[in-house]
Amino acid sequence: MTGERSPERLPEQAREALRQIVARASVAARLAPPAGEAVLRSIVEATVALFGAEAASLALHDPASDRLVFRVAAGSQGEGVVGLAIGPDQGVAGYVFTTGQPLALSDVERDARFGRTAAEQTGFVPRSLVAVPLLDDEGTIGVLEVLDKRDGAGFDLRDVELASVFARQATVAIRASRLERDVRTLVHDTLSRLAAGDASDGAGSADSATIAAIVADVTRELDSDDDPLWRLADEIARLRTADPDELDLVRELLAVLAGRAERTASARSRRRGR
Repeated sequence: MTGERSPERLPEQAREALRQIVARASVAARLAPPAGEAVLRSIVEATVALFGAEAASLALHDPASDRLVFRVAAGSQGEGVVGLAIGPDQGVAGYVFTTGQPLALSDVERDARFGRTAAEQTGFVPRSLVAVPLLDDEGTIGVLEVLDKRDGAGFDLRDVELASVFARQATVAIRASRLERDVRTLVHDTLSRLAAGDASDGAGSADSATIAAIVADVTRELDSDDDPLWRLADEIARLRTADPDELDLVRELLAVLAGRAERTASARSRRRGR
């Protein structure tokens, strides 16, 4: 029948399948450690080690505030920058972000693009630096900066190339983390593609409001931290360091409780059907 797959006619069975997918993805995200942040930190730590630098940091663009926010840093002079937010066109980081071009400075004081005021807020004013953009398919999403080699040497083209390798790894980690985290966007994109496919078949497509309503329906439980399921997931997440025998015991107990819950739900369903 024409239009059977349109999102506005999405049957309850399909909606329930989406709810189950959303629930599984959300539980998995809660049970997993904050890999995105940990990976970014490991990247800047590796950058500091490779360059023998005083510090390295990652600033990511926050679309909501239109600011570059320094998320992670490493090195003896790095931690002071974490949390600093600057304009997307401010300082060397802003220049690299807006142009998408890497930059190496051997004497920052001689360059008008250097933001000394912002540097002083971090408690460390570098002599030299290299800054490279984090680029994905949608444009520049952030900037990786490396500050002052401890041996006093300046940065050259090879350093820019090496820093760009680390920036690409950070970009991959960020994109993966965002996809994993943003379940609503994933569901919305899936329904939008479904609607587009119907339109190409001559069935007509659902408007954005209809798709948004379906997404809200299948993800409505994500907003409530009071849901016992999320509290249980958070408690289980604390068991990451438990030994295998302890985890086997937890798994057995959960299996017993899950079986009991299923039998209770089935009995309730039979009583309602009478």
